[in-house]
Amino acid sequence: MGQLLSISPKSARRVLPHKSEGDITDSTSDLGPPQTGLNGLPRLKKARGHYWYPANGPKILDACGGAGVACLGHGRQDIIRAVNAQMSSYTYASYAHFKTSPVQELSDWLIKSTEHKMQKVYIMSSGSEAIEAALKLAIEYFLWTGQPARTNFIAREGSYHGTTLGALSASGHVVRRAPFHALLVPERFHRVSACNPYRQRLTSNESDAAFVARKVAELEAAFARLGPETVAGVVLEPVVGAALGCVPAAPGYLAAVKAVCDRHGALLILDEVMCGMGRTGTLHAWQGEREEEGPEGGVGVVPDLQAVAKGFAGGYQPASALLVGGKVAGVMEREGKVFTHGHTYQNHPVVAAAALAVQKAVEREGLLANVRVQGRLLERLLRERLGAHPNVGDIRGKGLFWGVEFVRDKATKEPFEPGLGVAERVQKAAVREFKVLVYHGQGCAGGGRGDHIMIMPAYTISSKLVVEIVERVVCAVDEVFRAL
Repeated sequence: MGQLLSISPKSARRVLPHKSEGDITDSTSDLGPPQTGLNGLPRLKKARGHYWYPANGPKILDACGGAGVACLGHGRQDIIRAVNAQMSSYTYASYAHFKTSPVQELSDWLIKSTEHKMQKVYIMSSGSEAIEAALKLAIEYFLWTGQPARTNFIAREGSYHGTTLGALSASGHVVRRAPFHALLVPERFHRVSACNPYRQRLTSNESDAAFVARKVAELEAAFARLGPETVAGVVLEPVVGAALGCVPAAPGYLAAVKAVCDRHGALLILDEVMCGMGRTGTLHAWQGEREEEGPEGGVGVVPDLQAVAKGFAGGYQPASALLVGGKVAGVMEREGKVFTHGHTYQNHPVVAAAALAVQKAVEREGLLANVRVQGRLLERLLRERLGAHPNVGDIRGKGLFWGVEFVRDKATKEPFEPGLGVAERVQKAAVREFKVLVYHGQGCAGGGRGDHIMIMPAYTISSKLVVEIVERVVCAVDEVFRAL
């Protein structure tokens, strides 16, 4: 690979290549400022490959896929054909009245992808629905097994699990919970601290083992305080997404949490809505633990319940799923239990057809390997170009799931005041001046403080475009902090 370009913010639009990989002819590409729709957002004309095309103005390089959704990029005709083929047969069939081939085939494929560790699948339309279903199924499982006192959940600070009231009750993101506090259920949802090595190590040389041991002790204390016999499950993201900005669990953490859950008879519920379905380099994020256990380390840290969404159908349909592990599925099978749950569009055949087409494309094209290869490149370039920046506190992530946290003081890790909106400024400068879209968030330092951006390109990204993404992001960061 050649030497990186050196681009100053003022000259970036002039120096960056006029034609980039994935370009398509667009007569509106140089017509000035984008037309705007509601809330001042650009009005979108179309999207192709790795680019968004506003109604007016230059194309925008997609470095985040919305919220980590567009895992195959935009406008793939093979996925569109699969969706259209299903729609030409039947567009809807109630899960209560019919079994359908797309749902059955997708369910079988998902179960096989977990090496049959997960044994039952419910197809839904959003991550929030999948988390809500997981919480409900956990409660009903303990009713079936004669443990009705298990009605408490342990989640984590700095977490976000969805917009529905159950999912929001489980979430620890202060700002997103605040307007709805009166409707939430704090007496059933309890929190321990997140697993955030950057901000929580006692010293810079505290080992992973010592760090994880402290986290396990905190979790054990929460079980003891609540009464182990009252805890239904522990809810967490293996790699925390929007709430903390791509923070992976410390090595050994997931296995330690699973051991605590098993010891006390609680369920481990993994939220892989954002980090799952290939985003971190393995199809399921929990499968990545096998790398830390060595080549003979088994399949990973297997959850009892797992929620997936976003990259599940890549945005070609609104798709999510709840995967049910052997402990819960076995009781349902042996005792003929049926989950008291349902949505009008549950097990939707068109949704299933889209998700299956996306996942088969990921498999067929070997894209998980590309996620790992390009992810290593993305990490290296971010560290080379931003690691020494005085206002970049941390660069963290896994696969094609990387976050950059901004700080006022690098030595003390002091965050910026929320009112400055630093991450939002970076995002706006990136898209407005340097035509690259990243995802921004606040709250990663706790209490609504802390700014980060997230870079989550499609799994089909090339090395050339990874370089271009980093160059444009670096320019945006430099421009914003020069102004501040």
